[in-house]
Amino acid sequence: MASKALFFFALLSLIAVSLSPASANNEEDPGLVMQFYKDSCPQAEDIIHEQVRLLYKRHKNTAFSWLRNIFHDCAVQSCDASLLLDSTRRSLSEKETDRSFGLRNFRYLDTIKEAVERECPGVVSCADILVLSARDGIVAVGGPYIPLKTGRRDGRKSRAEVLEQYLPDHNESISVVLERFGAIGIDTPGVVALLGAHSVGRTHCVKLVHRLYPEVDPVLNPNHVEHMLYKCPDAIPDPKAVQYVRNDRGTPMKLDNNYYRNILDNKGLLIVDHQLATDKRTKPYVKKMAKSQDYFFKEFSRAITILSENNPLTGTKGEIRKQCNVANKLH
Repeated sequence: MASKALFFFALLSLIAVSLSPASANNEEDPGLVMQFYKDSCPQAEDIIHEQVRLLYKRHKNTAFSWLRNIFHDCAVQSCDASLLLDSTRRSLSEKETDRSFGLRNFRYLDTIKEAVERECPGVVSCADILVLSARDGIVAVGGPYIPLKTGRRDGRKSRAEVLEQYLPDHNESISVVLERFGAIGIDTPGVVALLGAHSVGRTHCVKLVHRLYPEVDPVLNPNHVEHMLYKCPDAIPDPKAVQYVRNDRGTPMKLDNNYYRNILDNKGLLIVDHQLATDKRTKPYVKKMAKSQDYFFKEFSRAITILSENNPLTGTKGEIRKQCNVANKLH
């Protein structure tokens, strides 16, 4: 009889543990998982993919914007779409800081959000849309398909005041770049691969004229300098003018390992590009990626995955914004 009583109380204890608040919270918050919306919005990822495809067909440069978004959002404290918020009377937004110069096409993320909202109102976060549009944008420019988890929720405030502490600038030393990305778990080959995103898109003249005026940086390839001077003829370019140099003249619309061959040939546009090809910590990986696109894609995929999972808001944290540029309390 006593043994039966002991068994009964042990069973009650197990039930109590299984129903404890901590356990319940774990069930409510699975964190980031593959196909998070498979039950709540089964068409979500297909809708995002189709919108990215249509927008890229009409506006090729959207792919570069989606790729930049994941860097500028996820590297700054949390992958929570804080980048997309507008400024308010009290605070400047991340996207309106000097560091975000050249970021654009946010309206197309709104287009994707609207399409998803029509199917599943209030279900899919802007943070997940930002990440998945980057994933599909990478494929659009010839990069690898990277399976990424979802389940992020949206932050309620922008982080312009701390952006400089997290996001490395193109004129930073390679040590700072490695340190900043290392803090979120991205190692040296991962950093080298992430900067391979400079294979596509363009660099505005305001970002590189200091390498041309008043004197040309002697490390630049002379054959490339002529083209750079032609594209950037003014020492103080108008920031509102569309003056730029393609990051990769050979395959400007394709994410590939041509970038690494360029920077080994001293054709990198930015200081960070040159440092990547010459620093003893990064040069071996640059040479390896210049030889093997498969290796570049493998490390790029791994780094993007880590970046996309940086300190996300999940479960009951944050919110699902109705509009990506405004927190719900201000809607």
